[in-house]
Amino acid sequence: MAHNESQQQYNNALKAGQRCYREALLKGEYPYPQVLDDIFDEHLAAGRVDLGLIDIPMDQIVGTKSQGRRSAFAANFMPLLGANTEFAVKWIALCDANFSEEGIRDPIRCFEYLGRFYVQEGNKRVSVLKSLGAPSIPGTVTRIVPAWSEDEEIRVYYEFMEFYRLSRVYRVRFSRPGSYRRLQAALGFESDHVWTEDERRRFLAAFALFEQTVRNDYAGKLTGTLSDAFLNWLQLYSLDQFKAMSAKELSASVGKILPDANAQGQDSSIDVNTAPDESGKSILGKLLDAVLLPGHLNVAFINDRRAEDSPWVYAHDQGRKALERAFGDKLSVSVYTAVENCDVDTLFDSAAQDGAQVIFATTPSLIAACRKAAARYSDIKILNCSVSMPFPGVRTYYSRIYEAKFISGAVAGAMTHSNRIGYIASNPIYGVPAGINAFALGAALTNPDAVIELRWTCVSEDAISELRALGCDMIANRDITTEAQAQEAYGLCRLENDGSLTTILSPIWSWGEFYIRLVQSIFSGAWDELGEGSRRAVNYWWGLSSGVVDIRCAPAIPPSMAELVELLKNGIVTGAVEPFRRRVVAQDGRVITDGGRGLSTEEILHIDWLCDRVRGEIPPFEALLPIARSIVRLQGIYRDSIPPDKDGILI
Repeated sequence: MAHNESQQQYNNALKAGQRCYREALLKGEYPYPQVLDDIFDEHLAAGRVDLGLIDIPMDQIVGTKSQGRRSAFAANFMPLLGANTEFAVKWIALCDANFSEEGIRDPIRCFEYLGRFYVQEGNKRVSVLKSLGAPSIPGTVTRIVPAWSEDEEIRVYYEFMEFYRLSRVYRVRFSRPGSYRRLQAALGFESDHVWTEDERRRFLAAFALFEQTVRNDYAGKLTGTLSDAFLNWLQLYSLDQFKAMSAKELSASVGKILPDANAQGQDSSIDVNTAPDESGKSILGKLLDAVLLPGHLNVAFINDRRAEDSPWVYAHDQGRKALERAFGDKLSVSVYTAVENCDVDTLFDSAAQDGAQVIFATTPSLIAACRKAAARYSDIKILNCSVSMPFPGVRTYYSRIYEAKFISGAVAGAMTHSNRIGYIASNPIYGVPAGINAFALGAALTNPDAVIELRWTCVSEDAISELRALGCDMIANRDITTEAQAQEAYGLCRLENDGSLTTILSPIWSWGEFYIRLVQSIFSGAWDELGEGSRRAVNYWWGLSSGVVDIRCAPAIPPSMAELVELLKNGIVTGAVEPFRRRVVAQDGRVITDGGRGLSTEEILHIDWLCDRVRGEIPPFEALLPIARSIVRLQGIYRDSIPPDKDGILI
């Protein structure tokens, strides 16, 4: 009986192989298993590593080491030779052995390159077990190590090799650098933790069940890799929760993370919205809006600390008050503040239970809680004040402060007598290098001899004294975070002979303008139009033209400089002036642009270099003061290269 089953199994496998072969030809693809010797010159390898006997994931076996009997198999390792051939007889005999008590015991021998396996001995064993749906096969493996390069695939693979040394797990294959370290942290492990057999077994069981859930309930809906999706799931849930979930609960949780998982697998996963929607609607459109759009909104603000303890939160609280004044009884606004040892997730639950339709979370540190809330409350519009976060369920917002920095730099260049201008930056996070470079380019606009001396508050506790010692007579200090904030020594200052600072002007973050315009977009329907048909994340990054960024001139500013401010401001608002549409050369000599073009929004947002007029450097993570490290982990321009904190927030 077993022999008859084996013959039928061969016939089924032959049909599957012939079908795979035909489909490959129709698509213009190679119809046989890949041949490692044809696609890679081993002389270019960095070396070989014998891994010994391991369980090889069947879906990662993609080809053969050499040509051999390649025409005997289709690309899926199913047979192509007729049932009356010697090949078929041997294949069926192996299948007989598998159905017997003896089973297929002899391990195959193969090579692994970039996480894919190429069989040297045991092609038919692979074919038989693949046809029977076996998830893995034992094999003696030799790893071919590729030469190091900055290519992303090679970088990820080198990270995988270190992960494999710790975990002995081959099933997990990520597409982004840093993901293996994030997985260690998500599991509660230190970055150098060596897995126990029990930890490995527990993880693989959960991974297999996750894979089965995706295959059964979301077939064709996951566009990224399974491993990326599982890591995304672990950022919101834990293996302990996994174990306690019913099949229905697990399926629901997987469905909630799919949009984020798919978005992060795209080359450009974030739609950056650079200006409020000012487009007019037809009369019919306005009539429909009057029927379908809300006439009243319940809005919640969630803060990670009290306004009186944080200038940043205070600025957003002033924005909240401006929002209430602008809309009056069309809004009901509530504020939720995290106190010491507070579980911020409960604040989102409270806001939802109180009927919130829109939630503004005012600091980047709340992004994890925002994601969890978005998974639980899909009908609530949730926004987080951060930038470059690839999560479709949570929209983010920030300001293009670099536009105001450009104007500030132009004034500094015109007013300096020493040609040495100090600049105090906060943290190496998205948008900050753009501000530094824009300031330097503005200074060069009015003073070709100006040099920018850069210092960081995340490294130095007395940056002003350092800049004073260097002979700077103009210093760009921290910005004013709200119009209501006292001017003091904020923004661009002149260093007086007695060592005091006189404020000349300051960029302003006017969050009230953002909140007013954003809520208006919900009332008008522009919110839904922006996200319609897109699975990508949305990041509002508004500037001077929206009023979210502005410049406040101090009484000490010379009249000619105040006039220059207005001229440049109007130029940026109208588009006549672009801070980065000029010759820009990086410190390493690269010509970023020769002036014939400006930089795109994406390029500006992700600037991780300094222009040649800046003296100083972007500090590495190890050099940062402890207080600065959490925000840099979340928003840092090099966040993917920072070892994750197992007790911190993972993105």
